[in-house]
Amino acid sequence: ASIFLMVAHGVVSPALFIAVTLLYERHHTRLVRYYRGVVMTMPLFSIVFMVFTLANIAVPLSCNFVGEFLSLVAAFSTSTSLGVLTSTSMVIAAAYSLYLYNRICFGQLSPYLIFSRDINRREFNGQLPLIVAIVLLGIVPYPLIELIRVCLPRFM
Repeated sequence: ASIFLMVAHGVVSPALFIAVTLLYERHHTRLVRYYRGVVMTMPLFSIVFMVFTLANIAVPLSCNFVGEFLSLVAAFSTSTSLGVLTSTSMVIAAAYSLYLYNRICFGQLSPYLIFSRDINRREFNGQLPLIVAIVLLGIVPYPLIELIRVCLPRFM
């Protein structure tokens, strides 16, 4: 479970960092308070950022869902209190991610973003493999799980 979650984290976290970098390249600030209403000027970016945010909160059919579900099963089988603590941290992380997405993409358009441009084809194609990996590992996790199951005893 933990190895699968590390692989999923290795896909989703770079995707979110790339999304933040795309915003930074256009506006030269990482302060969240300057971003509001991005969906009005950057609709394609908002969709891609939504996919990455939903993967980060582990919605079904995303790679993080499989990893977090397996981790929850392992945590609850070890200790109920550990499972409750793990579940609570997942809910808090999901709330923060949704708040961040809502703050950046929705609301009245910030005056700082009036001349913003959406992502171009090159930027989208750079993110496409991450989107495919997020969805593919969420829909068909068994090849990776089997690879982990076969290889793990060799390292233990």
